[in-house]
Amino acid sequence: MAADKPHMNLAVIGHIDHGKSTFVGRLMYDAGAVPAHIIEKYKEEAKQKGKESFAFAWVMDSLKEERERGITIDIAHKRFDTDKFYFTVVDCPGHRDFVKNMITGASQADAAVLVVAAPDGVMAQTKEHIFLSRTLGINQLIVAINKMDASDYSEKRYKEVVEQVSGILKMIGFKPAEIPFIPISAFNGDNVVKHSDKTPWYKGLTMMEALDNLKQPEKPSTLPLRIPVEDAYTISGIGTVPVGRVETGTMKKGDKVVFMPGGATGEVKSIEMHHEEIPQALPGDNIGWNVRGIGKADVRRGDVCGHVDNPPKVADTFVGQIVVLQHPSAITAGYTPVFHAHTSQIACQLIELNKKLDPKTGQVKEENPTFLKAGDAAIVTIKPTKPMVIEPVKEIPQLGRFAIRDMGMTIAAGMCMSVKQK
Repeated sequence: MAADKPHMNLAVIGHIDHGKSTFVGRLMYDAGAVPAHIIEKYKEEAKQKGKESFAFAWVMDSLKEERERGITIDIAHKRFDTDKFYFTVVDCPGHRDFVKNMITGASQADAAVLVVAAPDGVMAQTKEHIFLSRTLGINQLIVAINKMDASDYSEKRYKEVVEQVSGILKMIGFKPAEIPFIPISAFNGDNVVKHSDKTPWYKGLTMMEALDNLKQPEKPSTLPLRIPVEDAYTISGIGTVPVGRVETGTMKKGDKVVFMPGGATGEVKSIEMHHEEIPQALPGDNIGWNVRGIGKADVRRGDVCGHVDNPPKVADTFVGQIVVLQHPSAITAGYTPVFHAHTSQIACQLIELNKKLDPKTGQVKEENPTFLKAGDAAIVTIKPTKPMVIEPVKEIPQLGRFAIRDMGMTIAAGMCMSVKQK
């Protein structure tokens, strides 16, 4: 039974059209998670639409709309097994307007595969995704240099792209020497499961070997229970079933739980994962759980479930350390963009700019700066416009990170240092 293997959540990130979905489809297929006849069916369908190279991508993009637009919108959770782990893939959209989904996706991941197309190399979003994944706490990375077939399997081109990507990784504290850079063709399957004879110059790991080499994350099961709600369904005969990923702690049947910021409480009746009932849920589990006494109106996306004796913190204000990734002008006190933290999206006001930091050393550069611009790191005081759950990163790191978005882009990313509760 696969459940005996340790579980890993894998985010697949990178620029649009660099082949993320095809890569994930290929992984699922080569790992035996997708039956051959399904791929055949997709290939047929893709051929008829003149989009042959999309067959594997369609394994992930099972939504019809995505199929017609040929891009990935929602975060599709799919599972496959390697020798050592069983993986849930969080396929993160690369499209501009879907970066906010990318943020909720990456914040759930234990490791990430960054897909960079060999012909294009590093693009704007390649950078944005690398920055975000770092700020969101992903510290294990594999780089897939995809579409090697479109670069004639050139070692020279491979090395150029490795160089480009390494430059960005170094800037934000990754060590390129510890990261596998794997030349692949997701469409043809080169170096995914076995070494390709088209890249005789490449002696490193295949993708499957690199995945098995990932370190299993510490299970934060001793921390207080925190489950950000992704959605809540009403299922006839059962009642309201919230779904989400257990970030920290453990939940058992019979536990008394509370949903914050609303404060609705109840008793856990049943817990289900991959359509099977389980007696308890552990960190990393994507579950649905039914709570006695909770109605559809009591729970929504962005709420966080915890035990009644240690409820999730609701911030009146909180202090955050942020890095400004991009902003067309300057950020001043009073600025009210949207904060994405776990599954919540809430407008928050920067009520005070406390300190500007040197991004390289973290030392204080300036007290009470009047404004912040792209590239600045700072400590700021933040007031949510609506009740919002957030935890200090030192206490519960999984609920302490956030991204700040405005004007359709990610302005900044950061982490919560302290919370003044309501």
